[in-house]
Amino acid sequence: MKFRAKIIDVGCLNHFTRVVNTVSRLTKACVLRLTCDHLYFVLSGRVATGGVSMWCELSQGNFFDEFQLEGVSADANEIFLEVAPENLSRALKTAQNAKSVKIKLTKKSCPCLTLAAELPSLSSVSRVVTHDIPVDVIPRRLWHDFREPQMPDFDVSIYLPPLKTMKSVLDRMKNLSNYLVLEANLNGEMNLKIDTDLVSVTTHFKELGNPPWGDDGSQSSSPTHRDLDLMTEARVDIRKLQQFLTGQQVNPSRAMCNIVHRRILHLIFLHEDVSLQYFIPAVA
Repeated sequence: MKFRAKIIDVGCLNHFTRVVNTVSRLTKACVLRLTCDHLYFVLSGRVATGGVSMWCELSQGNFFDEFQLEGVSADANEIFLEVAPENLSRALKTAQNAKSVKIKLTKKSCPCLTLAAELPSLSSVSRVVTHDIPVDVIPRRLWHDFREPQMPDFDVSIYLPPLKTMKSVLDRMKNLSNYLVLEANLNGEMNLKIDTDLVSVTTHFKELGNPPWGDDGSQSSSPTHRDLDLMTEARVDIRKLQQFLTGQQVNPSRAMCNIVHRRILHLIFLHEDVSLQYFIPAVA
């Protein structure tokens, strides 16, 4: 089982660092799945018990100049590692101006991801800063727990408003309630609502648009006879939604939200070579 990779391009390094920073703000521990073509950061929470789930997918060819991987076997050419993304984020911060960064799976006193950053130097002698990040190798029998989550059979899918605007609204609402109702329809309308014994507040967004999921441009998961103005809702922990919006540094070109009525809020951020999915369970 071997893994080594190298980043030379500073733009790719900064982009990779932003993705890792985003993941580190969403979870203290996650699984890093390595394949020949992709990297995945996976958080497999149990929605039934109120846990959030995350799936972040990166195309390795758009980040790494060199990438070599030998998985656990020829028929399972993958590696699954449990890692604390904050440790990886800290290591990458020291490498922001590096001439190159090498990442390698090593065996020290425990399995480690060893990150070596070659820093600029005024002399002919190069300066290399090395970080050993402890990881746990996940056995193959547990891999099925960290596969890509299935797209929920949603009732409504809608593009999100500008994320800064949405975050600003949540920052105000969190002082009034712990829970928020997000509702949307197939007419491009979305509302953020809180309702307590003392106050009721609703923020309205219109003309957001609805993503075309079906081959014919329709929202294929939604019944064709559905009333376009009928609202579908999910009541969620406002802190979990705020944490996701605050932590993201992906700066997506497209951001959308799927709602399974009163069950799941499924957020999707897309930016060129990165996709980030986040699942927040609804509460009663």
